[in-house]
Amino acid sequence: MQATVTLLRKMAFDAVSGSGHHQLMDAEARVGGENRGPRPMEFILRGLLGCTAMDVISILRKKRQQVTAFEVKGTAERADQHPKVFTHITIEYHVVGHAVEEKAVRRSIELSAVRYCPAQAMLKGVVPMRLLYYIYEDTPDGPELRIQGEWTPPEDQV
Repeated sequence: MQATVTLLRKMAFDAVSGSGHHQLMDAEARVGGENRGPRPMEFILRGLLGCTAMDVISILRKKRQQVTAFEVKGTAERADQHPKVFTHITIEYHVVGHAVEEKAVRRSIELSAVRYCPAQAMLKGVVPMRLLYYIYEDTPDGPELRIQGEWTPPEDQV
């Protein structure tokens, strides 16, 4: 895997991945940027969420769950002092569908967390993570929350 970041102006960079996709990165004005793009640490959080989201939806589809909408949200807390690393991450999996099974959602999250998501595997050793899930029934009046819970690793995997 390769990537390159090239200075455009002030604190704005063009980030190019090995697959050829470009994305603008920038800093906020108080540190010399123009707030024209995400910060590097936001890329890390977004990468983590995208990684686990792709795993979980893929596994749910293989389990033939009728998912009609899916969203993964994340919150990362950061240290007050430099280097301002992540100190805690909460990931929320929001699954909307028809009779989606809690067991399938829990297993999908587990497989992502312990086997498939390289971003999660790298970060979980240094950043505590809380993995929450919300399962909604897709109704004509909109999604209705049916089940919510938290996946935690077995003691031997902590």
